[in-house]
Amino acid sequence: MLIFKLLLVGLGGFCGAILRYAVSRWIENRKSSTLPTATLIVNIAGSFLLGILIGLDLTKTWFLLCGTGILGAFTTFSTFKLEAIQLHINKRWKGFIYYVLASYFFGICLAYTGFKLGRWFML
Repeated sequence: MLIFKLLLVGLGGFCGAILRYAVSRWIENRKSSTLPTATLIVNIAGSFLLGILIGLDLTKTWFLLCGTGILGAFTTFSTFKLEAIQLHINKRWKGFIYYVLASYFFGICLAYTGFKLGRWFML
């Protein structure tokens, strides 16, 4: 049973990582910005989708595949931190503040909105 769970997380992680790469490239090819917009959009979209999954109260099997696997690999907290540090090191204070505040504010707000939306679908 442990192998099955590991395979679910691994399969989801594989799909999520590819999806993040494709979405990030698509955004970066269409928008030139001094802010790391692709990571911001991926992370807040992932927060919203994870909120929906939690709100839907999925079975553990589906959550391992979709929540832990796909969305765990789709979102990237480590890249967010690294890009924030790079903005700080390059003394781009305004971008640093916007990036950090937008990531946390929209991430939390959209996770909550997704959760409520998921609960609404359960009614």
